Amino acid sequence: MHAKTQTRAFAVAALLLAGLFCLAQVAPAQKGKEKDKSEKDKKAEKDKGEKDKGATLEVTAPKMPTPPKMAFAKEDSDIPEMKKLIDEKIAAGWEANKVVPTGYCDDHDFIRRASLDIIGRIATPEEIDAYFKPPAEKRRSQLIEDLLKHEDYARHWANLWSNWLLTRSGTFGRGKYHEQMQVWLEDQFAQNKKYSDLARALVTAKGKNSENGAVNFILAHMGEMVPADSHKEGGQFEMVPITSRITRVFLGIQTQCAQCHPHPFSQSLKQEMFWGVNAFLRQVHRDPPPQRNQQMMAMVDLTLSDDESTNPDANVFFELRSGKMKMWKAEFLPSAGKERGPKLDPKKSGIARREALADYLIDHDMFPKAMTNRMWGLFMGRGFVNPVDDFNDNNQASNQELLDELSAKFKHYNYDFKKLIRWITHSNAYHLSCVANVTNDKTEHETLHSRMVMKALSPEQMFESLMVATKAEQAENAAQKKELRDRWLRALINNFGDDEGNEVMFNGTIVQALMMMNGKEINDAIARDKKGTVALAMANGKSTTDVISRLYLAVLNRKPTAKELARVQEKMQLRSTFASKDSPKAKYEDLFWALLNSNEFLLNH
Repeated sequence: MHAKTQTRAFAVAALLLAGLFCLAQVAPAQKGKEKDKSEKDKKAEKDKGEKDKGATLEVTAPKMPTPPKMAFAKEDSDIPEMKKLIDEKIAAGWEANKVVPTGYCDDHDFIRRASLDIIGRIATPEEIDAYFKPPAEKRRSQLIEDLLKHEDYARHWANLWSNWLLTRSGTFGRGKYHEQMQVWLEDQFAQNKKYSDLARALVTAKGKNSENGAVNFILAHMGEMVPADSHKEGGQFEMVPITSRITRVFLGIQTQCAQCHPHPFSQSLKQEMFWGVNAFLRQVHRDPPPQRNQQMMAMVDLTLSDDESTNPDANVFFELRSGKMKMWKAEFLPSAGKERGPKLDPKKSGIARREALADYLIDHDMFPKAMTNRMWGLFMGRGFVNPVDDFNDNNQASNQELLDELSAKFKHYNYDFKKLIRWITHSNAYHLSCVANVTNDKTEHETLHSRMVMKALSPEQMFESLMVATKAEQAENAAQKKELRDRWLRALINNFGDDEGNEVMFNGTIVQALMMMNGKEINDAIARDKKGTVALAMANGKSTTDVISRLYLAVLNRKPTAKELARVQEKMQLRSTFASKDSPKAKYEDLFWALLNSNEFLLNH
C-alpha cells in the first residue's frame, strides 16, 4: 500500500486539529456545548449572570428536552405499558435529584447505537437509507423490530453468552469448544428460547460436546480432580469453578468469595452455602478425564454424564477458617428473607440432582433480577447494580423499584428476551444523547440514566464493525472470514478483554492499541480495489464532498458536518479536481484509516 505509516500519523494529527475526535472530550465533566465557546463568550456569559458585584455565578439549568415521538411498530400492549413504567420511574429519579436529562440523540446516532446493541455491529449505508424511508415517528420502533428479526441477532447474542459462560481464555475460551457453544447458542436465540429454558438446558446438559455444545459450560469449569482414592465419596472433580459461575451468571451473586470464609460484603452468605450448591454437582463425570500435570493439546470430543456410583449421600467436606473440617449436604441458596434454601431430596441421584438444581435456580428470586439488571447494563452502559453480576449487601440497586417491577414483568412474560429488549430500547432513557449538561455531569449521575453512558465496543463488535465499514466481508468466503476473525480477535482480545469475558472501560490507550493492530489485514481491506469502501466511494461519488460523506457514513454512520467537511478538505488538501490524473486515492485511504481509528468509531455512544 503506497500510503505510509507516517502519512497515516499525519492524517490523524490533521483530524485531531479538525476536531473530528470530539467524543474523547464528551466526558462527564463536559458542560453541554461549552467546549465550543470562545473565552470571550464565556466571560460575557459570566458577566451577564452576575446580579451585582461579588454575586455568585448562577448557572441556568437546561430545559427539559422533548422525547422523540414514537409510533409503535408492533401492536403488543406490553410495549406501551412497559415504556410508561420505565419512563415514569426514571423521571421520578431525575426530579428527586434535581437532574435534567440531556437532549435526545439524532437518528444517525440511534441507528448506530441500536445496531451495535441488538445485532453487534454498526449499520451499513444501505440500512441507513432504508431506516429513513418510514415516517419519522415510526422509524425507531420499526428499526428495533427489524433488528430483532435480523440474521445477525442470534450470532451477536451467542457471542455475548459464549463469553459469559466460557470466558475468553483457556482451552474452552477459544477454538473448537467455544465454537460448539456458539453454534448451540445461535440456535437457541434464533428460536427465541425462553431464558429459563436456556438456563435449564445449560445446567442439565449431557452427552458429547460434538453433538451438544451446551455441555461445554460445565466441562469448562470442573476444576481440580478429586484424588483417586476419594472418588467414591467426593466424585471425579471438585466442581468449584462451575459452582461460582452458575450463581454469578444466573443469580448475579459472586459466591466464590464464600468458598473459604463467610462473604465479606454479604452477611447472609455463609461458607456452607457455597458448598451446599457445590454438592448438587459432585456426581458429574467427564470422559475422557484430563491427564494430570499435562495440558490437553488436542481438542478431543468430550462426554458429560452423571456417575451415580460416586458421592452417594450428596454431601461435601470443606475446611473452616479454624482449620476444622465440616460436612454439608446439597442445599441451594436461600431467597431474600429466608435463612435456609431448599434441600435436595436424598432419593435423587445422577441427572436428577442437576435437574433439581435447575429448578431451585429458576425459582430463586434473584433469577429474573440478575438477568434484567445485566440486560439493562448492556443497553444503558450501567446496570441498576454495578458491576452487573455482584449483588451484595453493600451494593444496592440505584432504582430498586424499577428493577423489581421490570424483573417481575420479565418473569410474567415467560422470560422472553426480545420483549425485555423492546421495553428497554423503547424507553426515553435509551434515546438520550451521551453529552452531559450542568445538572448531570458527575460520575455519580450515571446511576440516574439522564444521559447515555458511553461503552467501549467489545472485541466481537469491533471486528464485525470493521468488516462492515471496510466491506471486507464481501471479499472473503466463510472459511477465510473465520480465519481472519480468529486472527483479529486474538489481537483485539489481548488489548480489550480479560480472561473473565469482560471488557475494559474506555481510556486513551485503546486508540494506541488499535493503531498497533493496523497491520496487513486492515491495510489490505482499506486499499482493496473495485469492491473496497474507498474504491466504491470514489467510483460512485460525484464530487470530493460526496466521497468524503460516503466514507463518514460507512465508518461513523453519519455524514460530516459542514465544519468537519471544510477542515478535512483543508487539512488533508483534498481540493484537487476530482477527475484529475493525479488520483487522490491515497489521501482518501488516509482519511478512511483515521476515521476507523477515531474515538467515535471505537465507542458505542
